[in-house]
Amino acid sequence: MANSARALLLAALVALPAQAQSLRGAGATFPAPLYKAWIAAYGKENSGLKLSYADVGSGEGVKRFLAREVDFGASDTAMSDEEIRSAKDGAKLIPVTAGMVVLAYNLPGARGTLRLSREVYADIFLGRIRKWNDARLTALNPDLRLPDRTIITVARQDSSGTTFAFTNHLSAISPAWKAGPGAGKVAGWPGGSMLQRGNEGVAQRIKLSDGAIGYVEYSYAKRLGLAAAALENRAGRYLTPSEASGQAAFRHNLDGFPADLRVFLPDPAGADSYPIVSFSWLLLNERYADAARADGLKRFVAWALDKGQGYSAELGYVPLPPEVAKLARAALAEIK
Repeated sequence: MANSARALLLAALVALPAQAQSLRGAGATFPAPLYKAWIAAYGKENSGLKLSYADVGSGEGVKRFLAREVDFGASDTAMSDEEIRSAKDGAKLIPVTAGMVVLAYNLPGARGTLRLSREVYADIFLGRIRKWNDARLTALNPDLRLPDRTIITVARQDSSGTTFAFTNHLSAISPAWKAGPGAGKVAGWPGGSMLQRGNEGVAQRIKLSDGAIGYVEYSYAKRLGLAAAALENRAGRYLTPSEASGQAAFRHNLDGFPADLRVFLPDPAGADSYPIVSFSWLLLNERYADAARADGLKRFVAWALDKGQGYSAELGYVPLPPEVAKLARAALAEIK
């Protein structure tokens, strides 16, 4: 090739735009609106990295992560010891956000906020309380107009971290639930429930069904304008979901966090603590064969743990307490 032709070819190659690096993730529906907001915001600042996230549920997210079908997974349930041992490139769990599981309901004309004691909401999902005008419900809510209507419970059909957070809480507060369905990503609902896929599906079904109540991540209830019950916490106080009550649940329970950051708070202490909270984790390899991919992913997660926390409250999530974010950044730094 003549020198002039070679020079022209080199000049053309240099002029070509660099191809954006692509990283794919999949998992929990619980934090999906927040993750997608992060991806959009981070993409505007870093055009050289293209991120995508499929909200397919925590169970499927863990499955795809272990099968190496994605660069990162996401789950509202920390991976088990067995799952971590089966990860061929190791597994590092990074808590990046937190949320509250609420009991959202649809009671037209009730005119007020529904109050539910621990025993009562456990018995609703055990199928022991079947009518909205049950004596125990009316005693808790004397000022509400509770109808003579069958209670329709709405639950998740797919393997779900939200289901685990809710059933783990029920197992902590109700001996009957612990001895019966127990805690898990999938549950058998003794009273029968309308089953839907994803937080979005549960929230939409509640919105469309008069007399319905179901468990859903707070951001979905907030986005669809669903009423959320005031739940009795461990201290006996009735609290509605808010950034303050969610933060309190983590702030009062920071002692004793394990080194691997697999933290569960099925019944958090604290008079001002919302009773059903959960971290949500990104699942990352301990080792990536491609150093550039590892670096790109680590830079995004570091941004999420810092600037990204500012997006949480507006979307209905609980910003990580600074102490937790510090531990998460230390775990992130160990990824190679």
